[in-house]
Amino acid sequence: MNGRGDGVPARFESFRDFYPFYLKEHSNRTSRRLHVLGTSLGVVLLGALLLARRWELLWLPFICGYGFAWVGHFFFEHNRPATFRYPFYSLRGDFTMLRDVLTGRIPW
Repeated sequence: MNGRGDGVPARFESFRDFYPFYLKEHSNRTSRRLHVLGTSLGVVLLGALLLARRWELLWLPFICGYGFAWVGHFFFEHNRPATFRYPFYSLRGDFTMLRDVLTGRIPW
């Protein structure tokens, strides 16, 4: 990891290196709850749209998921979503955090 001067590494070598940073960026409980809610609703909505074959609405789950998450970042965490710098790790982080909340590894 190389420093950028703003406390955020220039790049992460692996998701394993990224996830502690991701959790630090989601330390606010309300923000975490919004992420879990948005990710969960996004998955349910995606499944419903696929089952209903509503291909023209497949963009809605992303708006749902990111909408809740960005409210959490901008109004509760007061930071920039990791999505802007690390889109794939960030998406994986959303699902990993959802799993960790559901299994009790991270407090709801």
